[in-house]
Amino acid sequence: MSVTLSAEQRQLGESLRQFAARHAPMTDTREALDALADGELPSWWNDLVSHGFHAIHIPEHYGGQGGGLHDAAAVLEAAGTVSLPGPLLPTVTAGAVGLLGTGTPAQERFLRALAAGAPATVVLAGQSDFTAARTDDGWRVSGVSEVIPGARAARLVLVCARCDDGTHLWAVVDVAEAQVATRSVAGTDLLTDLATITLADYPANAGDVLAGVDTERADYLAVGLAAAVCAGIAGWCVEAATAHLRTREQFGVAIGTFQALQHQAAMLLVNAELACAAAWDALRAITDTPEQHRMAAATAALTAVAPCPDIVFDTLTMFGAIGFTWEHDLHLYWRRATSIAASIGAATDWARRLGEPAIAQQRDFTVDLGGAEAEFRAGVAATLDAAAALANDGPGRQGDYPHFETGPQRTLIAEAGLIAPQWPAPWGRDASPLQQLIIIEEFAKRPGLVRPSLGIAEWILPSLIHAASDAVAQRLIPATQRGELAWCQLFSEPGAGSDLASLTTRAAKVDGGWRINGHKIWTSAAQRADYGALLARTDPAAPKHRGIGYFIVDMRSPGIEVQPIQMATGAAEFNEVFLADVFVPDEMLLGAPTEGWQLAIATMAQERTAISGYVENDRAVALRALAAAAGPSRDDAVRALGELDAYANAIRALGVRETIRMLDGAGLAASSSIAKVAMNVLLRRTFRATLATVGRLAMVVDSDPAVIEPYLLSPAELIGGGTKEIQLNIIAQMILGLPRK
Repeated sequence: MSVTLSAEQRQLGESLRQFAARHAPMTDTREALDALADGELPSWWNDLVSHGFHAIHIPEHYGGQGGGLHDAAAVLEAAGTVSLPGPLLPTVTAGAVGLLGTGTPAQERFLRALAAGAPATVVLAGQSDFTAARTDDGWRVSGVSEVIPGARAARLVLVCARCDDGTHLWAVVDVAEAQVATRSVAGTDLLTDLATITLADYPANAGDVLAGVDTERADYLAVGLAAAVCAGIAGWCVEAATAHLRTREQFGVAIGTFQALQHQAAMLLVNAELACAAAWDALRAITDTPEQHRMAAATAALTAVAPCPDIVFDTLTMFGAIGFTWEHDLHLYWRRATSIAASIGAATDWARRLGEPAIAQQRDFTVDLGGAEAEFRAGVAATLDAAAALANDGPGRQGDYPHFETGPQRTLIAEAGLIAPQWPAPWGRDASPLQQLIIIEEFAKRPGLVRPSLGIAEWILPSLIHAASDAVAQRLIPATQRGELAWCQLFSEPGAGSDLASLTTRAAKVDGGWRINGHKIWTSAAQRADYGALLARTDPAAPKHRGIGYFIVDMRSPGIEVQPIQMATGAAEFNEVFLADVFVPDEMLLGAPTEGWQLAIATMAQERTAISGYVENDRAVALRALAAAAGPSRDDAVRALGELDAYANAIRALGVRETIRMLDGAGLAASSSIAKVAMNVLLRRTFRATLATVGRLAMVVDSDPAVIEPYLLSPAELIGGGTKEIQLNIIAQMILGLPRK
């Protein structure tokens, strides 16, 4: 969990944490609170400067360290983790905004001064009433700023002033000049000073004025850097809360065994991961178009910065009363999070700033692959061009959708191994993560070519590839990839849903195979399935996670009865399946008779990953339609859409970060469970916001845009692949290491 991805950047963050441990222990910081409020620099500021932490992102030819924004984020995230006092964030932000300018002597002088150790801050557009009047030898800047963090400690202030023609002037102000006055204000954040700045005809000549600074990008950049600090605060909360839950005891047991606290800690991790992903994306967007940068910054504002006070507040409640005391460090993090969240302005404004462009477009998460794997790309392109010249001519076995259709086009794509290219040959292409991204890009270049889907089979076929005999694999896998076979998953039972290992369906060994008796429920698409993956208990005497077999069942076998379950929509996509003396040949048992649980775990992991990928399916269609149309609800719809797309963008950013990690050779992380929980939260928020905004439209079934049908179908996605509560258990116990009962 980090804003940054590279080992070098993580080491940079660790270096800052070690610096803080040596120079800024919390006991010393507490003794210096009054001095910090007065704008006195910490006693170790020169040591910080000598290490270059404040200027990590400033080019070497200006005296900086020559790193990038993500290097600065590594430092700021670590500073958030250790609650480093002083004007580090304002100084780093001032330098980053200064770098937006074109190469002028004024820019060079400003950046050199910062790199040499001058503390600084920035007054963005909208944070003052500064005006700039033209004179014979430059400009005169006058006005009063709002409260600005680091203004008392600053030696230099980069200010944005409005000119008579509506343009903006960016000028470097030396606070030592007589025309500058700062007035301290008691700040929420006790670790950074706060003040207003008054300019009275401050003379700004050519050597003080920066050219080419994009005012909007300056706002977005400041939000991205603030989000890095907030990600660090969220990371500290996760570490502090889990450590407390492991050691604090009540009623003779560690409170970390209490499920409610486990779930709260797991949600802390989910929110912290989303904050890291959003901050990372906001900073990488500096090279994107202004509108894409706006979307990324607004996402960071709404998922990293604005929620940060609540993240700390939730941590406080896990500590109980001790977390509310002055002696506990938690309140210092709480105050800083609250101040930073306030510093970026109203969250509702950021929601509207994202909601407007989100009506017609989405954040672009394309990964720039350059010219990598050119030969592989050319081969994929040729195959897809050939497929595009063909057509499908048969319906899909799994439903009436284009991605299930059968025919020459699908067959060509399947035989080329491009339906599931990550699988080993001959079923796939043994495609690396990089090659998988290339395939995705090539499909995207051909919007008229629908990429075939395996549906439920996508979760099951990996188990066949791993454990089935060659004969069974050859009989079932190619036909499934061609779309000629449909599948279902026979896992859940009336008494074994989320607690799947408690299943009671029995498989008794008989001559040549197994005789299965039992009752399955919530089986999607069983009425259309040709085959099903079934779990049954083969050894009742074994522990419940053992003694389970993984079977492939022909759904046309005698003894199978499928009964539809009509859902709230009136449709019957779920089913009960009764098995009475169903014979399954030995060859259709995958793996050993008592080792099916591990295969089941792999299947469920595939399912959770697929479900977390549902973020690509737009569930906010109704809100988007309201936001696009004039009417009394438009403003509310735009704001709600911005909030929802921010959360969705953070989930997408999490997925892109995971992809990049894998491109760099890292193994699979725990992102599937985290994304599954986040998707659950997103879906609930989406439908809650939709119903709250559409009003009377939700009274009818056949509305345009559709409201009720998607809403009534939502439990299938919320429950499928394991409930949110089960995923929180997994996160708490398997990722955070909280004790089991």
